[in-house]
Amino acid sequence: MVSGALKPSGETAGASLVPSNPTLDNLVTVFTRIPFARYLLNSVLTSVAVTVLLVGFGALAGYALARLRFPGRGLVFGMFFATLLVALPVILVPLFYVVSRMGLTNSYAGLILPVAFTAFPVFLMRQFYLSFPTELEEAADLDGAGYLRRFAQVVLPLSAPMLASLSVITFLATWNSFLWPLTVARDSDLWVVQVGIASFQSQYGGEWNLVMAASLLAAVPTLLVFLVLQRQIIESVKASGLKG
Repeated sequence: MVSGALKPSGETAGASLVPSNPTLDNLVTVFTRIPFARYLLNSVLTSVAVTVLLVGFGALAGYALARLRFPGRGLVFGMFFATLLVALPVILVPLFYVVSRMGLTNSYAGLILPVAFTAFPVFLMRQFYLSFPTELEEAADLDGAGYLRRFAQVVLPLSAPMLASLSVITFLATWNSFLWPLTVARDSDLWVVQVGIASFQSQYGGEWNLVMAASLLAAVPTLLVFLVLQRQIIESVKASGLKG
């Protein structure tokens, strides 16, 4: 992909892997042919917003299901977990109907809110808090701390590695999402980068070097995030289902 993005338009796709005359013109052309910077900005805004909401509410709900004792706790968790068995295409039509009736189509709220509350963060954080040492929380009980204060002052700071892992996974998944942004945002000003690339490919599919350049620009942020925080990603997968 890097090789293709750097090849001039006159060089064929089946040529040598190393470009004979590397050029950055393809990367510049992508930004001039379509509002690619706008697509990148939309992806950043939606990915960050969804990540903050999912991680925040996932940590709260996961802690409540792991520590609080209330009737029906197992049933509530089972209902949360059951939603993981339902793929987005199954609920796409009713979800779009609800969003449309609420007047959220063609808006950032429509892009963010319907996908900002899912069961995976709750499941992941619950499994983490089930193995969390209760002795640390008991020390806070001696100071008269309630559940909320205990969570905010003791549990949450010590959950930073898992929260970082969950943030990375959520950000990458949201950045790469295509089906829901394509469905809810008909205005091109709200397109995210994946939808923008699909539109770009349909228009300039014959110019494969430009398509490779657009794909490279979209992949660079996620590759950087993964390379920097790959340890947290691996640890989160290991901790998600081995205990509890």
